[in-house]
Amino acid sequence: MKSDTNFFVRSVRLGLMASLVAAPIAIHAAAPASAPSVAPAGPKVDLQKGASIAGQVCVGCHAVDGNSTVPDFPILAGQHAAYLSKQLHNFQVKPNAKKAERENAVMAGFAAALSEDDIRNVSAFYASQAIKPSYAQKKDVLTLGQTIYRAGVPARGIPACVGCHAPNGAGIPAQYPRLSGQYAQYTKSQLAAFKSGARANSAQMNKISAQLTDQEMEALAEYIAGLR
Repeated sequence: MKSDTNFFVRSVRLGLMASLVAAPIAIHAAAPASAPSVAPAGPKVDLQKGASIAGQVCVGCHAVDGNSTVPDFPILAGQHAAYLSKQLHNFQVKPNAKKAERENAVMAGFAAALSEDDIRNVSAFYASQAIKPSYAQKKDVLTLGQTIYRAGVPARGIPACVGCHAPNGAGIPAQYPRLSGQYAQYTKSQLAAFKSGARANSAQMNKISAQLTDQEMEALAEYIAGLR
């Protein structure tokens, strides 16, 4: 309980500090591609092999460069390699396990066919690609989304998102994913999945999302889509 309280206090403080530095928001306008994420140091990766996997396995939903054109499918370009790797591992059903940590009928089939090297290579490849970000479309909910993202909702125990995902939505490599520029439709669907328990590979997000209303999830998703 004490650690939860400390986390919440830290998040709120970070949120209040972030409110002094406004992150730019893109609304109703295509934004230029931003710099790609840098893959963390570790075992040697083969970007060419990663590109081959992307072009053969992932292209149908996520596009060969990770910039999905369908809001139901997440933009992977520029995402932290460690986060992508974790999600692919979570989609796999491990030996002696009854189910995957992150259940998804479509992704389960694709992830099952990937080796450890495949996962490392394709994750690094997508991390190296420049994102072509989405943008906020519903201006009327941005103020609410901004408030929750930067300061949380203290009265209901909801911490500020900036504590883990940074004021500009860049996240923290190897710990928390990049959110900025992601499709609002996808982000909202994941918050809803965390809330219902349909997605259960982050106890922290399950706890936070359980406190959010549908209106708040939509507002957050729209605000995040416009972060740069």
